[in-house]
Amino acid sequence: MITPYKDNKSGKKEQVAQMFNNIARRYDFLNHFLSLGIDKIWRKKAIRNLHGIPSNPVILDVATGTGDLAIAALKLNPEKVIGIDISLEMLNIGIEKIKKKKLDHIIELKKGDSENLEFESNSFDGLTVAFGVRNYENLNKGLSEMYRVIKENGKLVVLEFSKPRAFPVKQIYNFYFRYILPGIGKIISKDSSAYTYLPESVNQFPERESFVTELEKVGFKNTTFETLSFGIATLYVAKK
Repeated sequence: MITPYKDNKSGKKEQVAQMFNNIARRYDFLNHFLSLGIDKIWRKKAIRNLHGIPSNPVILDVATGTGDLAIAALKLNPEKVIGIDISLEMLNIGIEKIKKKKLDHIIELKKGDSENLEFESNSFDGLTVAFGVRNYENLNKGLSEMYRVIKENGKLVVLEFSKPRAFPVKQIYNFYFRYILPGIGKIISKDSSAYTYLPESVNQFPERESFVTELEKVGFKNTTFETLSFGIATLYVAKK
């Protein structure tokens, strides 16, 4: 199992929480800077893929971080958006952001464990996860929990990094992820492990067809995936 801190004896979940607490203040800047702003386009596309759920839906955003995808979900005119994350520092920044935008009457961010969701079964019309599933300690358990809390015919949208396969994007991507990104991430975030862990976690993640299989194992149906930006990210859509 890939973990952020190799010499740390705690579990992956605790290490991931520590990592995001460490980089929280620089997370939004690094996200947009290192992706050249493309991550904003990916999030908008993820929300568009929630089409077909009921009007004024209730949406859960798992691994919400600083709340960017939860905010993007307002395009669906939701009754309520709840975002959960295991990092309190990330949540605190997200809560500040939402208060400044005067959206706290619709969006609620709170601490939560993606593998042990505190919500009742069949609670949400839609569920989103952006760049979070590869951080799960137990992927099957996390996916099973998401399946449990979505309503019948509800929709899941997962946005996750993936590995390009075509020349020359594959070679450029590998060089960037291996040599450029960790250096920039270390300088700006002051955490030398966080942006080394990122490419390692992407490398071991069961992407594309393999991840679709994982979704179907827990009960999801009509599962599809679409590669984005030459395969740098992949968008997965499934129904309960």
